[in-house]
Amino acid sequence: IPGYGDSPPVEMAVTAQGRRTFLDHVFQELGMQRPVLVSPSMSGRFALPFLLAHGDRLAGFVPIAPVGTKDYTAEQYQRVQTPTLILYGDRDTGLAPQALQNLQHLPEHRVAVLHGAGHACYLDKPEDFHQALLGFLRQLK
Repeated sequence: IPGYGDSPPVEMAVTAQGRRTFLDHVFQELGMQRPVLVSPSMSGRFALPFLLAHGDRLAGFVPIAPVGTKDYTAEQYQRVQTPTLILYGDRDTGLAPQALQNLQHLPEHRVAVLHGAGHACYLDKPEDFHQALLGFLRQLK
């Protein structure tokens, strides 16, 4: 994620609109049409603005306890028709409950809980994570 960890800061990443535009550029550069956007943790700052503005350009959305869910209203989430798999570890008592509370307003969502997994549930329970993700991907149109 630009500007996080050891990556250099990116001017564009300062605003939600800039982060949405950055992600749009990434998809264009990679020639991706209707991708499934998987968004763990800090990537929510990029994925959520994109989802709310351009959810119709995604085949699916997989938030994994992303940050920033409280920045948007229930009404904003209710307008998004993107199929969504809300995925989290049951030991993530910080971000996961807050993300679930906000993201459950997405009308086309389902939830998968990885038992015994923490915030980085895909690392704690990789087989369960992949099974849930692949099951979601298989049912997309």
